[in-house]
Amino acid sequence: MSESLRVDIWSDIACPWCFIGKRKFEEGLRRYAAADDALPVDVEYHSFELAPDTPVDFEGSEVDFLAGHKGLPADQVGQMLERVTAIAQSVGLAYDFDALRHTKTLKAHQVLHLAKAHGLQLDMAERLFHAYFEEGRHVGHDADLADLAADVGLDREEVLAALRAGTYADAVDADLEQARAYGINGVPFYVIDGRYGVSGAQDPTVFEQGLRQAAGDRVGA
Repeated sequence: MSESLRVDIWSDIACPWCFIGKRKFEEGLRRYAAADDALPVDVEYHSFELAPDTPVDFEGSEVDFLAGHKGLPADQVGQMLERVTAIAQSVGLAYDFDALRHTKTLKAHQVLHLAKAHGLQLDMAERLFHAYFEEGRHVGHDADLADLAADVGLDREEVLAALRAGTYADAVDADLEQARAYGINGVPFYVIDGRYGVSGAQDPTVFEQGLRQAAGDRVGA
């Protein structure tokens, strides 16, 4: 058995709670890692599509998309986004739903797998979330994804070639299949050391305690 704890995170770039959850998990991880007896923690992101029927180029605002997708009045969706924006701000994120460009995220997930192969997956996830929720960047087109990947040190031409060839399409499908096997219906969803599931953007304390429990299980095994 590895001496490191493993955390598998199912998330979608287009999920506002996944970016918020990223910050809360990172804080829980920081608190856990501060202990003298803390084990190293390996984190891996896995693919999930909240709205697989989304077109690559959705014509309309985020309010338009959610109103249609969830069947809610536009003013109610607007209020919901205001609440999410405030929660994001509380963890240091500056969401801009007016600028957000809703798109299909399947190719973004392929780029995350390519980044994993180069040891840059966590950097890539951060770049994609920031681009989508805070910069109003498009994360559905090959060229835009290649530009973002280059920002974290990946080779732009390699990214374009991998997307054209669908090199990591099977890896994305495997993640989606594993999510179905686990019964994951929403994200973010965290699996700590293959033992504990945590659903949602929980308080950092929840993640800290989950890591401590998993580490304790290792000692008692």
